[in-house]
Amino acid sequence: MKKRSEWELFFDGHARKYMNEPFTRSTVEEVAFILEELKPKLKSSILDVGCGTGRHSIELAKKGFKVTGVDISSGMLAEAKKAARKARVKVNWIRADASVFRSKMRFDAALCLCEGAFGLLGSADHPIDHDLAILRNINAALKMRAKMILTTPNGFEKIRKFSQEEVKRGKFDPLTMVEYFVMEWDTPSGRKEVEVRERGYVPTELTLLFNQAGFKVVRIWGGTAGNWQRQPIDLDEIEIMVVARKQQNLSI
Repeated sequence: MKKRSEWELFFDGHARKYMNEPFTRSTVEEVAFILEELKPKLKSSILDVGCGTGRHSIELAKKGFKVTGVDISSGMLAEAKKAARKARVKVNWIRADASVFRSKMRFDAALCLCEGAFGLLGSADHPIDHDLAILRNINAALKMRAKMILTTPNGFEKIRKFSQEEVKRGKFDPLTMVEYFVMEWDTPSGRKEVEVRERGYVPTELTLLFNQAGFKVVRIWGGTAGNWQRQPIDLDEIEIMVVARKQQNLSI
C-alpha cells in the first residue's frame, strides 16, 4: 500500500455519512442497469473496484453473484462489512489501492463506478499513469472477452464551468484536465479538510486509454450517478459512462 492519499483520508472521515448522499438512493436501479448491460450469468464472479460502502457489491450479492469489492479506504470498507452483515450476504472485501491492486482470481465482469478510484488523484499521482494503471489492473483481473462498466468525471463539464481567471488561480489545469478543490468532513475533534485533485475525461481520450489497457470500448454514454440512462453525453452533467470488453491480455 502506498502512502495514504488525500482521497483516502477524506473517505475514511466521510464513510459514515456516505450513504446519506442523494445519489445512493438509486442503487437498486443502478444494479438493474448494470445487469442489463453486462449480462453476467447467474453466480458469475464480479469485481467492484472502488467499491466504497459496498452498495453495488451487496445488491449484486443479494442476487446470487460472487462479488469481490476493492477499496483504498478502511473506513468505507468498515461500513461495507456492516452493511453486508445486515443484508446477510457474503462479499470478499479487499483493502487496496486500485492503481497497484493485483488479483490471482479471474472475474467474469468488473465495475468501477462513482469515482471509486478512476479519476481521483493523490498529490503524488500522475494524471495519466494513475488511471491507466487502474485499467490495466482490471484487465489483468478479467477473463478474456469479459465486460466492464466505468463512470468517470466529465471533462466537458469541467471545461465549461471554469473561467480563465480560475485557471490562472490554479483551480483547474487545462493541460492535465485536473480540478483542484477542498473536501471537508466532521470529526469528534472538529471539522477537517484536505485539498484533492480530480481528473476529467473526454470520450476520445477514454477510448485511447481503454485501448492501451487492452479493452475495446463498446459504448460511451452520459452516466451521472442517480440518473443512469442510455443517452448521449450532456456537456454539463457530472459523469461519463464507459462500457468496454477485454480484448487482449497484457503483461503488467
